[in-house]
Amino acid sequence: MNGLADLGGAMRGDDSKQEAMFSYVSAERRVPQDHPLRPVREMVDTILKEMWGRFARLYSTVGRPSIAPERLLRALLLQIFYSVRSERLLMEQLDYNLLFRWFVGMEMDEAVWNHAVFSKNRERLLNEEVAQEFFARVLGQARSYLSDEHFTVDGTLIEAWASQKSFRAKDSEPPSNTPGTPGTPREADFHGQRRGNETHQSTSDPEARLYKKSTGSEAKLSYLGHGLMENRNGLLVRTMVTQADGTAEREAAMLMAWQTVQKMPATRRITLAGDKNYDTREFVATVREMGITPHVARNEKRPGGSAIDARTTQHSGYAVSQRKRKLVEQAFGWMKTIGQLKKVKLRGLEKVSGWFTFVGAAYNLMRLRKLRTAAAA
Repeated sequence: MNGLADLGGAMRGDDSKQEAMFSYVSAERRVPQDHPLRPVREMVDTILKEMWGRFARLYSTVGRPSIAPERLLRALLLQIFYSVRSERLLMEQLDYNLLFRWFVGMEMDEAVWNHAVFSKNRERLLNEEVAQEFFARVLGQARSYLSDEHFTVDGTLIEAWASQKSFRAKDSEPPSNTPGTPGTPREADFHGQRRGNETHQSTSDPEARLYKKSTGSEAKLSYLGHGLMENRNGLLVRTMVTQADGTAEREAAMLMAWQTVQKMPATRRITLAGDKNYDTREFVATVREMGITPHVARNEKRPGGSAIDARTTQHSGYAVSQRKRKLVEQAFGWMKTIGQLKKVKLRGLEKVSGWFTFVGAAYNLMRLRKLRTAAAA
């Protein structure tokens, strides 16, 4: 059998490379109606319209126009969704990726921004307050999917954008900027030295702390990210970032739990799940005083035994909380792999906190899209 018979007698197509002068198909028509980003874009547009008043207060009425805040936030969401590792690469994608142009709201032939200009605009716009408002309005979209009774708390290590060689004695002279001179970060030798947060700090990010998550692991310059999750569908309802130390997870958990209780009726009893790190007598007693039932995992190896006794574990709800609490690990896993928060590329507690909250909002958007799709099926 010859090749013509194999192709059914079809005539060969023309490999013409003549470029068309005009295109009459918009980006809106090119994106499939069932594309996963369409429902996300609808939710984001609604949220950004609700934030119009805040944006109006942030910008002057005179001067050179900046990047529209709505477009900037949409572009940052794309950077998170598609794990674009730098803003330079994000601008490259915006230049030729029609899906990116459509989501941001750019015309087909509109020029993209310079990556440095984009970064400056992002620094001015995306502070902790804006990120928290965006996060809260995403939760407003998810109101019907949220539990108001059962929650889980957890923390995760966020590696700071600072090297070990930048961790220097606080009373030492600042390193020289001249390459190759003694004392520069690349030539600093810290092996054999005893270094701690009381006597040393990073010259790159002074608010980062040397910390290790578990015994035997490497100590790294880090922050701690914290999340409070509702147990029904695994949506984050509160986030915060603190400096890394041994008690920060429990202190942040108590603060987020207290903020949640303040919005509940006085007669409402809620549960709070967590891993073994939260099984301390101080933490358990404190949350009980708040009117919260602690459903944390028992740590039998802790001196004095577990603070959780049969009064709690005998109830079936405790077993449910222990099963549901693992959903928060999925949220943190998404934020650190897809959202690239394993090592944050910002410096300073306020900036890291704002970005952590914004990535948490992006996770909730993707989770909410799946929940709405499943409900409509």
